[in-house]
Amino acid sequence: MRPIITHFTDDDLYKFTMCCAVIDNYPRAQVKYVFNDRDNTVYPDGFAAMVMEQVGYLEELRITDEEVAFMKRKCYYLPDWFYIYLRGFRYKREWVKAWQDDEGHLHIEFEGQWAEVILLEVKVLAIVSELYYIVTGQDGKFDYDSYYAKAQKKAERLIAAGCKFSDFGTRRRASFRTEDVVVRAMKDARQGPGLFVGTSNVYLAMKHDLTPVGTMAHEFIAAIGGMYGPQMANHIAMNAWRHTFSGALGTFLYDTFGWSIFALNFSEDFANLFKGLRVDSGDNMDQLRKICAKYESLGIDPKTKQVIFSNALDTDSVIDLQKKAETMVQPSFGIGTNFTNDYDGIHPMNIVIKLVAVKITESWPFYNDTCKISEDDGKHTGKPEVIRRFMDSIHLK
Repeated sequence: MRPIITHFTDDDLYKFTMCCAVIDNYPRAQVKYVFNDRDNTVYPDGFAAMVMEQVGYLEELRITDEEVAFMKRKCYYLPDWFYIYLRGFRYKREWVKAWQDDEGHLHIEFEGQWAEVILLEVKVLAIVSELYYIVTGQDGKFDYDSYYAKAQKKAERLIAAGCKFSDFGTRRRASFRTEDVVVRAMKDARQGPGLFVGTSNVYLAMKHDLTPVGTMAHEFIAAIGGMYGPQMANHIAMNAWRHTFSGALGTFLYDTFGWSIFALNFSEDFANLFKGLRVDSGDNMDQLRKICAKYESLGIDPKTKQVIFSNALDTDSVIDLQKKAETMVQPSFGIGTNFTNDYDGIHPMNIVIKLVAVKITESWPFYNDTCKISEDDGKHTGKPEVIRRFMDSIHLK
């Protein structure tokens, strides 16, 4: 089968920024990741072997001079030494295990040095999603011309409503071509009071001369929570991020262990340092009210802060949220699956890969389990006993 991923930077920006921060702060850390299909999909026979075939193709990827030049131009906050690392980076299939159980459910695990396996997650999710539609023949339903028009209509509605928004759709896209079509359509949309800011996909940002967008994912805080405990994980993560980026990339993803423990860690100096926060779970307005109250308690006007919403959004929910949030903060939106997997008659995949265990150095004989505690009860990830232990330790019920 043809390779699905054919460009080194066909990946989300936050994988590269986190990789840089990991090398800078935890260069010897080792981690484990686990795949989770929330829909419990039964995959066709042999699917896991095809995933491993695609992982093998990743070994041929090399970052190009064009990609490096683009990132140096657009991602000013990444240090020069990081590009030396990327030029020498090589994927290894030995980091990945994939298999199917007797019922056909898919299992995938990664294990290795954090700075290396961190660059697998988004690519493997994109592989699983596109491969599933190819193997099941559903890719024959993809009408790219009509999808361009559909994406452009979404963009023009959002722009007319004054929304600032980005494409966050690489992980669960229907295909690479679909995301390419979406980004092109949104760039071509009529201008207005809103703005299509860019895409999280670095390669597509380069292809369409846009700004790649993104900062971090939950795994950065989850790993630190595994190493040091969840009570101070956000504090340690914010300090590590400051150490690497000196105030750049100033949007913090706060909900790895829930709002309550983050709020205790979010002191005035951090509130002033970071430009804003990202809401990725829970009720958006409930979370926004908590954010505003926290800023106000610190003597900071919430209207001076950016809040990025990225939790299961579509065009209608974004427009509704824009009307409510624009009077309170500076809202913007990262929209994923609804942009890149919204074909009629196609069910978007509900798949994630999460970091579940960590050790700070390879010399340790054991891993520490970790988890993610979402503001949505159904989206906790990790072993149930680990989730319960972490929740108990930060007094969540």
